Amino acid sequence: GFDLVVAAGGDGTVNEVLNGIGDAPDGFARARLGVLPLGTVNVFARELKIPLRVERAWEVLQRGRELKIDLPRAEFSVNGVLQKRYFCQLAGAGLDARAIELVDWQHKKQVGKLAYVIAGLKALCEKKPKIIVARASCPCVSNPEGTHGQDARATISGELVLVGNGQFYGGSFAILPLADLRDGRLDICVLPRVNWRALLRSVPGLLLHGKLPASVAQHFSAETFELTSESAAAFELDGEWVGKLPVTFSIEREKLRVVVP
Repeated sequence: GFDLVVAAGGDGTVNEVLNGIGDAPDGFARARLGVLPLGTVNVFARELKIPLRVERAWEVLQRGRELKIDLPRAEFSVNGVLQKRYFCQLAGAGLDARAIELVDWQHKKQVGKLAYVIAGLKALCEKKPKIIVARASCPCVSNPEGTHGQDARATISGELVLVGNGQFYGGSFAILPLADLRDGRLDICVLPRVNWRALLRSVPGLLLHGKLPASVAQHFSAETFELTSESAAAFELDGEWVGKLPVTFSIEREKLRVVVP
């Protein structure tokens, strides 16, 4: 019966509330999603330019300006049963999902974002599965000029795959600079190799410009695609570990109503 449902927490809380709205009959048509950013990183709030101070974020909710954005979803199987789960900002498979799986949650309460860094370094030392991105028709690839063009390959693989509805990952890093919350497509960033060498090449660009250097990643854009792996590989949605590949991603244009500044 409410037309505004507010997630008070971080990106994991936002994801839970988002899926709660989706579980209700015609939930996305009946209710808007609001955010009070009380989490560790609050990537989705940053993407929407929602103030991180609670008092100012509450003012945004009271003013109630509505924006319709795209709604991505993931479909996967658990014990042979097909599951569907929505996400709002970003998904990942490979290294970042494994890092989230390794996070010590008690440690996270004590050190915040540093817990993800420590878990990421642990995951970096492990053997990493190869993730395959596949689509029936050819995906779009961003060229060096930063615009989308066509590529003849229908598949590509890497040790880390990031799937973005928005641009930001891990806070203020614009890992997917061409992503748009309202363009009806998901942007895909594929890192062929994730090792110490790639990390050292990436750090300066991330720290100085908040972006990955073009030499370490390839960028795609698609409406629907599948991630698979020959060996066990984890995936995550909005920073929460979900399960193992394979998973199929798709998107519904401007289906999610959010309250923004």
